[in-house]
Amino acid sequence: MCGIVGIVGQQPVSERLVDALKRLEYRGYDSAGIATITEGTLHRRRAEGKLVNLERRLKEEPLGGTIGIAHTRWATHGPPTERNAHPHFTDGVAVVHNGIIENFAELKDELAATGAEFQTDTDTEVLAHLLARHRREGMRRGEAVHAMLKSVRGAYALAILFEDDPSTIIAARNGPPLAIGHGDGEMFLGSDAIALAPFTNEITYLIDGDWAVVGRTGADIFDYDGHPVARPRQTSVAVATLANKGSHRHFMEKEILEQPEVIADALGHYINFIENGAEAVFGIDFAKIPSLAISACGTAYLAGLIGKYWFERYARLPVEIDVASEFRYREIPLSPQSAALFISQSGETADTLASLRYCKQLGLKIGAVVNARESTIAREADVVFPILAGPEIGVASTKAFTCQLAALAALAIHAAKARGTVTEDEVQALVESLAEMPRLMRQVLDSIQPEIELLSRELSKCHHVLYLGRGTNFPLAMEGALKLKEISYIHAEGYAAGELKHGPIALIDENMPVIVIAPHDRFFDKTLSNMQEVAARGGRIILITDGKGAAASKLDTMHTIVLPATDEIIAPMIFSLPIQLLAYHTALFMGTDLDQPRNLAKSVTVE
Repeated sequence: MCGIVGIVGQQPVSERLVDALKRLEYRGYDSAGIATITEGTLHRRRAEGKLVNLERRLKEEPLGGTIGIAHTRWATHGPPTERNAHPHFTDGVAVVHNGIIENFAELKDELAATGAEFQTDTDTEVLAHLLARHRREGMRRGEAVHAMLKSVRGAYALAILFEDDPSTIIAARNGPPLAIGHGDGEMFLGSDAIALAPFTNEITYLIDGDWAVVGRTGADIFDYDGHPVARPRQTSVAVATLANKGSHRHFMEKEILEQPEVIADALGHYINFIENGAEAVFGIDFAKIPSLAISACGTAYLAGLIGKYWFERYARLPVEIDVASEFRYREIPLSPQSAALFISQSGETADTLASLRYCKQLGLKIGAVVNARESTIAREADVVFPILAGPEIGVASTKAFTCQLAALAALAIHAAKARGTVTEDEVQALVESLAEMPRLMRQVLDSIQPEIELLSRELSKCHHVLYLGRGTNFPLAMEGALKLKEISYIHAEGYAAGELKHGPIALIDENMPVIVIAPHDRFFDKTLSNMQEVAARGGRIILITDGKGAAASKLDTMHTIVLPATDEIIAPMIFSLPIQLLAYHTALFMGTDLDQPRNLAKSVTVE
């Protein structure tokens, strides 16, 4: 979501701040701004929309100064206008903020009653007014920040400038991530290590409740109660070079086509350990746990739902799963002898992190299935299962999804072996299936794009689309619908095929495409019956199947996409490719912003 960058330097900072913000564009945002102190005075430039608008503004009205803060905003309170863009100024105080202040309304009423005049619709402006009031009361800068933090409830990552101190940024964290970067005679702040990678690889991560006074030569860190604390400095592996699209039209296209290679990397990390039974790598003794809990959000949740099928089928391990925003509020009776897996591409998803902490309090062993190994979720887990997808810039997840599935499949096979629910021959057959996956993915990507493009042209004319599947193809149907609505803005829903007659069938007519994901597996005959129900009502069926399924269906479909025959455990990864490409090319025809769809963010750091 929102991105923060700060520099306390020895040379002009505005250009470097904007360059760092570009590295955070993948998070999603709708306005941007920058503030510096020049000749003892706070100055700012803000712009609605993309960073190019802010750059244009800075070209017309340059900003000097060797200290500054910058922000990309994803709107929560108030529309995404220049007026609501950060930084917010009040009486010599500048603030940028990621998160949500939950008690902002009561604080705003209290401040307004004492004469404060608000210029924006945001919750963040309350923080600036609180700080300004504390300064007028005679508090020093650090005291004012500490008092302000004691007044607010909610989630925040903050960077604060005081006009009368052109050598210090004060930072604070409670929820959204915030890191301090250590340089040579200059210091940095960033929402994550990626933003700081061009400047330094020496990083200190603040933990919840921390606030810090950052100067040119170092940082003093305090806990929520104001006591000095030491946080470890570590070397970041974040890449300093900006990801680029190469010859591709969009990052999403590039990331779809990268999947055979990144899946091979992910499998290379896990397959040898499955065969050798290396418990130290897997970190959870699956033979001893009575059950497994899984939680995540969005596409990661759907990956977890597919993983549930695998853990239960192959390892005979009961799995409790829910979206993270509901998981901890259900007060699930979880055993401390159990384990929990939390899935997140960014490793910073607020709801997922909250669910992780809930399970940790209950004493469960915690595993993190993440792409960002330096993230908060990774740091707070007992064991990390990296998905090794590489940087994923497109907001709509593609390669991270299939790499999450690859890691979960490997874990499920390892769990099955550890629990003695499969034979050595069965383990070997499953591993051989996984090893075949990169080749099959490349074969699919090389062969189906022309027909997908033609089909997508027809889909782009539709207003509603229904996806159906059974078994692991049910969550894959939900993922197909999610992808289509994320980037094309076409309304789509994914259903278990057996639920068709329990409501969705009322929607079927000659204008409703129904995309059915149905390899010729043990569910095929049942799914075929559902397709016949659609056909009987004039529905337009798009069937995604294999050769045997295409021959067996004998239905007059709008289109049939034929994929190679695959073993059941790798089918979700292979069949994800056409649903990703359908969404991509449909959105391409509709002219939407594929990499940064409206209203969406890559890393959701508020609940």
